[in-house]
Amino acid sequence: MPIPRARFGGGPAALLAALLVAGSACAAPTTVGDAALEPVALKDLPGFPGSDPAAALDAFRRVCAAPPPAQPQPATVLGDPADLAAACAAARDTAPGEAAAFFRDNFDAFRVVRPDGRPGFLTGYFEPEMAGSREPGPGFTAPVLARPDDLVGLGAGETRPGLDPGLRAARATASGFEPYPDRAAIEDGALGARARPILWLRDGVDLLVLQVQGSGRVRLPDGTAVRVLYDGRNGRPYTAVAKLIVQEGHLPLEGLTLARWTAWLRAHPDTARRLIRQNASYIFFRLAPVEDPALGPPGAANAPLSPGRSVAVDGGLWRYGLPFWLAGRLPGPAPGTTPDAAGRLVVAADTGSAIVGPARGDLYLGTGAEAGAAAGNLRDPVGFVVLLPKPRARP
Repeated sequence: MPIPRARFGGGPAALLAALLVAGSACAAPTTVGDAALEPVALKDLPGFPGSDPAAALDAFRRVCAAPPPAQPQPATVLGDPADLAAACAAARDTAPGEAAAFFRDNFDAFRVVRPDGRPGFLTGYFEPEMAGSREPGPGFTAPVLARPDDLVGLGAGETRPGLDPGLRAARATASGFEPYPDRAAIEDGALGARARPILWLRDGVDLLVLQVQGSGRVRLPDGTAVRVLYDGRNGRPYTAVAKLIVQEGHLPLEGLTLARWTAWLRAHPDTARRLIRQNASYIFFRLAPVEDPALGPPGAANAPLSPGRSVAVDGGLWRYGLPFWLAGRLPGPAPGTTPDAAGRLVVAADTGSAIVGPARGDLYLGTGAEAGAAAGNLRDPVGFVVLLPKPRARP
């Protein structure tokens, strides 16, 4: 899910200046997390570089040009910052027809090998598109709330005196910090005047989908669209409502899709409200224009997500901007397009609380219902091969 970002100048020079603080590593790495990194020649990867390496180059350039994240990655993430910035500089003048040669010339490939020998795991996510209004009224009853001014986000390992270390946010008060209200309390008015709606959606089910995905497009009554972006969370644990539906026996796990479980919630509003309130996590948002309808919202790397080419990875292990070769059959990069049978070249551009481990990814598949259906169906084993920038000579 996207998170708030700082604003700096873009481009390879800005990326280099921002990332050099993390230091440089000269020796080729041999491990990441609990996995081994085995060198592999790109020519030995079946299908590489895939059907459209120019699309991967475009996605790579977007991360290169993006302002650095407001929440810096740990200095220990894999991917030398100076070498990656040099690859960004090389990408700037690369013609689309030279994309395959660019990746071969500027990166070395390493297969990510888990201790148990199993392949990695890939899921999909998307940007929902839903109807909304700037004012409440018939058909628009669920408020999308702006970030309250007393919300204090906590990074990994960060806490405040007297708070449960598992909480990822706190409420600032005159006497110190306290746990932020959970979903049920917020719905019951615990924020008071700090509950500031920025839009209104049809119902609580649409709001839940927006919060689960972390961003979305909202179509207003006049036909215009606005983007709704993640702007903080209350730090409470997340509970999957679809899982609760299955646990209580309302729907079977087999064949459970987003469309099916959201339709069930709408058909059973009283039970839906009870189940949704069991998810204590609550997300706040901000508005932004839809600058390019073909691209998604900004990911954690601060770059617009490219359908079928941007992947969310464990941001505590991998540096944003690293290309990956996902070995296996993947759905088409956009609804209605041809699947890739052997694999696809993608770029790390996002992260998520459930994306943990060196061989775990979440592929962004676009906007709207078709992308949502494809994302819901993607739960497949794939091979992960990371492309690390080739070492450059140091002055």
